Amino acid sequence: MKYDFIESVLKNLNSTPDITSSAVISTDGLPIASALQSGMDEDRIGAMAAALLSLGNRSAKEVLKGTLDNTIIHTDKGYMLLFQASEAILLTITTTHEAKLGLVLFEAKRALKELADHFE
Repeated sequence: MKYDFIESVLKNLNSTPDITSSAVISTDGLPIASALQSGMDEDRIGAMAAALLSLGNRSAKEVLKGTLDNTIIHTDKGYMLLFQASEAILLTITTTHEAKLGLVLFEAKRALKELADHFE
């Protein structure tokens, strides 16, 4: 696994207007690489992302009878988005409250493709 490649993907993501931070995390919650705002704890983000993945997958299966594509949390301060990039890794992104969600999703899909191609 090349951390420099992952960090460059995250820095490109963070250069998108309204994206404030991003991280790649293992599905068990361990941070792999991050480009977080100062004051954000990557271990805490990792643990929360793993918990959200577990709850999202369970909800998707039991309630909607489907598979999870992404999880979006919307607050008055912004969004937190979570995507499963591969069997083993997650991509999490945070944004400002005025973020254009369509643009953020577009950039997230681009980053997911780059990460998936890298981990094949």
